Amino acid sequence: MQYFDCTPVIRASCTNGALCSRKTRPKAALRSKFIFFNNLLVVSLRVASHIPRNASVFLSHFVASNSATDVFRQVFGAWLLECAVHRSAPLGTYDIPPPHDGDARFSRSNDSLRESDVRLSVRSISGRQREEKDVIPGEFTYHRPSSVAEAVAILVSHGDEARPLSGGHSLIPMMKLRMAAPEHLVDLGGIADLKGISEDGGTITIRAMTTQHELIGSDLLAEKLPIIKETSLLIADPQIRYVGTLGGNVANGDPGNDMPALMQCLNASYVLTGPDGDREVAARDFYEAAYFTALAPEEILTAVKIPTPPAGHGYAYEKLKRKVGDYATAAAAVLLTMNGGSVASASVALTNVADTPLYAADASNILTGSTLDDATVASAVAAAEAITDPASDGRGPAEYRTKMAGIMMQRALARAADRARS
Repeated sequence: MQYFDCTPVIRASCTNGALCSRKTRPKAALRSKFIFFNNLLVVSLRVASHIPRNASVFLSHFVASNSATDVFRQVFGAWLLECAVHRSAPLGTYDIPPPHDGDARFSRSNDSLRESDVRLSVRSISGRQREEKDVIPGEFTYHRPSSVAEAVAILVSHGDEARPLSGGHSLIPMMKLRMAAPEHLVDLGGIADLKGISEDGGTITIRAMTTQHELIGSDLLAEKLPIIKETSLLIADPQIRYVGTLGGNVANGDPGNDMPALMQCLNASYVLTGPDGDREVAARDFYEAAYFTALAPEEILTAVKIPTPPAGHGYAYEKLKRKVGDYATAAAAVLLTMNGGSVASASVALTNVADTPLYAADASNILTGSTLDDATVASAVAAAEAITDPASDGRGPAEYRTKMAGIMMQRALARAADRARS
């Protein structure tokens, strides 16, 4: 019987830092969990290879919400999604070798990766002797376009076999583990038009390739939208924020990402550029299910547009996490304006307590017009908790995570109100 052996994946990820520290080694408990997911994977892959795309949502939803750790979510989520979308399940035993330190293909001084059409190859091995030339990623063609139009043309030309690359924190680890194998990689890093932050006519536009570090350092955002800096500082660590981009964070549909819920709270819209030009989709309408969005395969998310809040608005992003840099157990974004002692407008959104970010419309409406008295706040919190649907996982039981979402909302609301009144 053929099967997918997860042990080499553990070894590859832990020894190469793809998903773990170089010092991390799989322990017995982790191996036992992978044995369970190994059995689940075989069944899921066989199912995924025979179902249509629109019926495969339950697979990505299951992995995104029920995996025991972030490693499980990233590894199995991406793999199942690949199989569900492309309806292919390459079952077999795969031995995935790590790159060699002396291999010039992984040297920072090697200039070949700066040119387009660079090809890297890898051979999947099943019961054969591993060769020194084997590398982790599958074979792909590397493109580095200089314009959005050129990038879109590449995506149109190669269809589902092409993937855009922004910060790479989701896609590259999956390629290294062979959980994703695009034949064409379209690096957006060379497109100058995808960088920058500007304001025009009451709207702040942030280009997609603007990094989290640049969001933190922006004087414009510090003055007009300080909640973005507050949120960015809670994402991962400085190394990640130097490379991770706003566009990548909001575009891939991971319900654990922090920026999607914040964009819903801010009533942002996304500019999607494709062969037919630009179109705008509200952040509140963009997310369909875990890793499924309104973005078409031939489109690129090129910018985020945010209405400039009035001066003196209150804001806060509260995030409960197990450790620094972790995904949220639950998080809440709040934006409000005050008129005297009452709330003139309110907006609430929640992170990582469902298979999509959640805009809490009922809670926002309850708060609007109130004086933020205890009874109104309790009613709004209950309304927000009612729309959550978290999984019981390594972050806690579903009931706990729902209550934590309510507590994060309460804390964010209190801080936002203090800032609005000061």
